[in-house]
Amino acid sequence: MVCIFVSRDTFPEVLYRKLSEVGLVKAYNFGKPAWLTVGIPKEELKRAAAECDAMVVFVGDIVDSEVLSHAKNLKIISTVSVGYDHIDVAEAKRRGIVVTNTPEVLVDATADLAIGLLLALARRIVEGDRLIREGRAYDVWGALMGSDIKGKRAGIVGLGNLGTAIAKRLLAFGAEVVYWSRTRKPQVEFALGIKYLPLDELLATSDFVIVSIALTPETRHLMSWEKFSKMKRGAYFINVARGAVVDTEALVRALREGILAGAALDVYEEEPLPHAHELTKFPNVVLTPHIGSAAVETRAKMAEVAAENVVRFFRGQRPLYVVE
Repeated sequence: MVCIFVSRDTFPEVLYRKLSEVGLVKAYNFGKPAWLTVGIPKEELKRAAAECDAMVVFVGDIVDSEVLSHAKNLKIISTVSVGYDHIDVAEAKRRGIVVTNTPEVLVDATADLAIGLLLALARRIVEGDRLIREGRAYDVWGALMGSDIKGKRAGIVGLGNLGTAIAKRLLAFGAEVVYWSRTRKPQVEFALGIKYLPLDELLATSDFVIVSIALTPETRHLMSWEKFSKMKRGAYFINVARGAVVDTEALVRALREGILAGAALDVYEEEPLPHAHELTKFPNVVLTPHIGSAAVETRAKMAEVAAENVVRFFRGQRPLYVVE
């Protein structure tokens, strides 16, 4: 019988039910709150790679070459996420192991969060919440003056499915939307009435910059000090893509030197972000713990897709989403 290892017992029930259609499911007893990027012990992953035919994992479960060196019968790794930088895909391919992921189904949830972060920055919502909780005096007329979104230029870096969904939401707020992407999207430009700009021009002229580009070797540290130094002074920066797209030290420097009016991040180069990290010291920075897909309905659909990828594989069909 096919052995299927699942890296935690806290996924939605649909995942285990669907997987049981094609094999015996062995779920790791997570035994603690399943914060997104806290993975299971590497020894457990090694054992699973050695004993099972399939592995279902999550962001934070590091399936690197060391883990894959133990793979004997492993045929497929299905991650319940869009990103797959926690898996050594090249090594998996070398060993003939298929890697699948769950794109598309979490686009709307992540786009909603991007707008939420933008609003939190522009209207200083988190600062206001903190002021009330700390019992500090304030002048209703002059306190926490923020910025309108209507009439401002919002620049999107990366116009894939997520970037397009963010653009639609920004247009509803009355923003002027521009974008830069590695591949120009004339159909989307026409359909939405948005404009393509070279990246440096986008950065220099946008009041809000939202990063939604995929992490690849070419986009790692795309937002370097060189790029931050070209941004419009007083702009806001939001990242809902992958942490490594941004050079964190460069971002901190841009905040410290007053280039940015604020930043909001859901993803980090180092996850979980240390509680005393320099970013936590800025009152004009909003930080969330990689919760772009953290809606009950979205996570359930992600789990279903991840299981479906495995089910199709063992029924001799192509999985829904194969990482090429």
